[in-house]
Amino acid sequence: MSTTKTGPTEREARKVAEAARETEWTKPSFGKELFLGRLRLDLVDPWPSNSPEQVAAGEAFLERLRPYVETIDGAAIEREASIPDDVFSGLAELGAFGMKLPTKYGGLGLSHLYYCKALTLAGSANGSIGTLLSAHQSIGVPQPVKMFGNDEQKQKYLPRVAAGEVSAFLLTEPDVGSDPARLGTSATPVEGGYLLNGVKLWATNGPISTLLVVMARVPKSEGRRGGITAFVVEADSPGITVESRNAFMGLRGIENSVTRFHDVFVPDENVLGAEGRGLKIALTTLNTGRLSLPAMCVASSKWCLNVARGWAAERVQWGRPVGRHEALSTKISFIAATTYAMEAMVDLCCLLADDDANDIRIEAALLKLYASEMAWKIADDLVQIRGGRGFETADSQRARGERGLEAEQVLRDLRIMRIFEGSTEIMHLLIAREAVDAHLAVAGDIIDPDASRDDKLKAVAKAGAFYAGWLPTLVAGKGQVPNAYADFGPLAHQLRYVERTTRKLARSIFYGMGRWQGAMERKQAFLGRVVDIGAELFAMTAACGRAKAERQSRPGGVQLADLFCDQARVRIGALFTALWSNTDDADDAAAKDVLAGQYAFVESGIKLPADDGPWVSPAEPGPSSKPDVRRVVPRPSVEY
Repeated sequence: MSTTKTGPTEREARKVAEAARETEWTKPSFGKELFLGRLRLDLVDPWPSNSPEQVAAGEAFLERLRPYVETIDGAAIEREASIPDDVFSGLAELGAFGMKLPTKYGGLGLSHLYYCKALTLAGSANGSIGTLLSAHQSIGVPQPVKMFGNDEQKQKYLPRVAAGEVSAFLLTEPDVGSDPARLGTSATPVEGGYLLNGVKLWATNGPISTLLVVMARVPKSEGRRGGITAFVVEADSPGITVESRNAFMGLRGIENSVTRFHDVFVPDENVLGAEGRGLKIALTTLNTGRLSLPAMCVASSKWCLNVARGWAAERVQWGRPVGRHEALSTKISFIAATTYAMEAMVDLCCLLADDDANDIRIEAALLKLYASEMAWKIADDLVQIRGGRGFETADSQRARGERGLEAEQVLRDLRIMRIFEGSTEIMHLLIAREAVDAHLAVAGDIIDPDASRDDKLKAVAKAGAFYAGWLPTLVAGKGQVPNAYADFGPLAHQLRYVERTTRKLARSIFYGMGRWQGAMERKQAFLGRVVDIGAELFAMTAACGRAKAERQSRPGGVQLADLFCDQARVRIGALFTALWSNTDDADDAAAKDVLAGQYAFVESGIKLPADDGPWVSPAEPGPSSKPDVRRVVPRPSVEY
């Protein structure tokens, strides 16, 4: 007998997700223009900069943070699977829990750029430190309350989290990942507020938080909008139980919980924004919140580059340093060039967020996608370069009298970055939806099966006018002019390539729309490659822009940017080929047969996983039968 719950249909789920999208584009977007075939270099060149005041404040904080980070014993955090209490206290005293908050609320008022530089530095001590600070500030209470809270909420909560109280963001549920239509946690209106019931999974900082941002569904009723709503919740409210501290393959020091809510009363004044705005708040928060994970990817990549350089220069095999054998030298050059480009992307996105003149929702998503994938490959290459030592733990190396280097730990810690705050697959779909937005805006009713005949005719006329003006712009451009982008010096030819390829990418999107029309949304492999090409083009632009801005102070950046662009062009060529020459249809058909059990015989001959529970445990309302396992960490003695 099947126990599968009946949930929303695919169409209903898409409607919920679509309703949560930001549909207005009031500011220019480099990423949006790129997917339309337009290289808007004027949006990112000259290279943006922070104000002198922002630079002074940021550099001063880094100078205070750097010596403290040197004292953190990252190896102890890994061994004990816990961040010590004194580290919480030390970070709080430095103001690290309120880096982006305005000074009037007790924060440091740092720019996005210096916030991410600080995360890069702190995360280099141990990945769990960066995750603690990022989950607290980028998606926890500080960012959404700063952006969407009213004055009373800001005065009440922001000084607390700036002083060192830890917060968490609770959206995911045991049966709900990236499909918000299935959200099961309820918020039932009662006199003076709401009663929360449900279970939240994978709440980073959950066991140590005093404040939570919780997403729950308010039922629709007469005079009440209802829908998914964001609440600020005191973590010690009656009815909240931290049932489990989850353990993972990496980031062993993070505190991550299963948290149950049973008739938890939340007053009306704790609604963030308004009823039904929860998903919009979450997505808008993530536009800049996604910048923090790439900052930690940069930290890991810099560490990998340092280890690869030192090891490959000293380790000798067959009469030569291993780094001088081409099998490894190609990996080392990839690590160096990609780390340079990745940091350029982070800096550029942060600076664009700081000047607030651009809409960076696509750029931030491209950055998160690209950095998480490339950092993982960099760490994997380092493990290969180190050979057996790459697979061996640092403690084991030290026990043998060698320098202990945590290559395998970095690989484990980085793996979650491809899943955190939107998996690679979800990021592909999110970015692809924005990439085809202009086409859907003019042709939506043509491919909508529910549209009327009159609506379809109107859409045909609208689409005809749009494409008549747009398609000719994809034929020729500045990239075909020999002396174009001369101010980029030896990198000019790379920018010409980016411009030409941007138009080629837009043509490919158009061809895909014409070929599959409404079915294109299901061509996820095709759309993923489109997005990956866009990410490479954005990375090339950022690398060249950074090199141009720094060519006097760091002339070596020009060579690294040029090398990175050459490497990216090889990847882009393969992606364009795979757009039209692939096994996507065969793979999809085969996967359907696999899921139906047709090839279960392939699984025979081994001991299979124990059948000791369901594949997915749906969240059931009700009181917890498990002990509360939350951890109490030192709280700042500050009057709020």
